[in-house]
Amino acid sequence: MVAAVSDEKTTTTFSDLEDSHIVLTGGGQGIGEAMVRAFAAQGATVYFCDVDAERGEKLAAEIDSAVFTKVDLRIEMEVVEWLEGITTEQGGKIKALVNNAACDPRIPLAELTMEKWDDLFASNIRAMAITCRELAPHFVSADYGGSIINFSSVTFNIAPTEMIAYISTKAGIQGLTRGLARELGPKNIRVNTISPGWVMTERQLKDYVTDEVKEMLHEKQCVPRLLEPAEIADVALFLASDKSRAMTGQELLADLGMAFS
Repeated sequence: MVAAVSDEKTTTTFSDLEDSHIVLTGGGQGIGEAMVRAFAAQGATVYFCDVDAERGEKLAAEIDSAVFTKVDLRIEMEVVEWLEGITTEQGGKIKALVNNAACDPRIPLAELTMEKWDDLFASNIRAMAITCRELAPHFVSADYGGSIINFSSVTFNIAPTEMIAYISTKAGIQGLTRGLARELGPKNIRVNTISPGWVMTERQLKDYVTDEVKEMLHEKQCVPRLLEPAEIADVALFLASDKSRAMTGQELLADLGMAFS
């Protein structure tokens, strides 16, 4: 059997995140929801978007310091207007941008139309370029500056089948991070990537995680237990905080050693 850990709040306090402003995409469920809760627990105000208005509004209603907006990240003007609203309303500087939103369909090569390809790139990486472009002038400049956290995936490292388009978007995110780290470094903005392993979100458990998958994880991961959303949120807290001030242009594999093994 593969053991699981509890999805509890982090016990670590990052004092520099208190009273900060965090912008996060795809925060309505899964890893995104865990991060909204984790940043709010640190005393940050979290501005998050999701295409699922019902989930986003429900989460924001539970958390006083979470502000939700429905946004389709494939539509540039919706993204721009959302971010303009944030920078105008809060009047301060952004501490961190967390580019988390993504779609991960299973599409065999024979069924991969260019419409599906373009749609996936629009949601998974094009939107990241837009958020980075729009928010770069609005980051904290004092002390150790701001942080951009881009989400890639362990799939780039292990290349499972029927995920060609998804893996390609995640590979592009690695390049986006490295390029941005070099360009934005002089502006005191750090840019790093988190590549999660197979995380036990509600959707993954419902649609993809079978007993066979659990046994595979037991064999492939260095640590034979299930990976929880709150654990990925803890990594994001670290990268958003000044505690990671020496790090930029890096990929952090948060996969319990799946790619390593």
